[in-house]
Amino acid sequence: MSKDSIQDVVKKSLEKYFKDLGEQQPSNVYEMVVFTVEKPILEAVMARAEGNQSHAAEMLGINRNTLRKKLQQHGLI
Repeated sequence: MSKDSIQDVVKKSLEKYFKDLGEQQPSNVYEMVVFTVEKPILEAVMARAEGNQSHAAEMLGINRNTLRKKLQQHGLI
């Protein structure tokens, strides 16, 4: 899947979300989207890194402690 495809999926999902809200005002959209996509990203990268947190953190371009915190937030460790 290309970067453009992922962007299209996110955009279409948000458009549907806004449509489903109707007249309600959306709130915390950024946080909702980040939290929603973060878990599958972490799962895929951890699988690719065969559970090696140091390697996964390097792949993600984040500090290992940050990765560990995010894994805990999503109940992945």
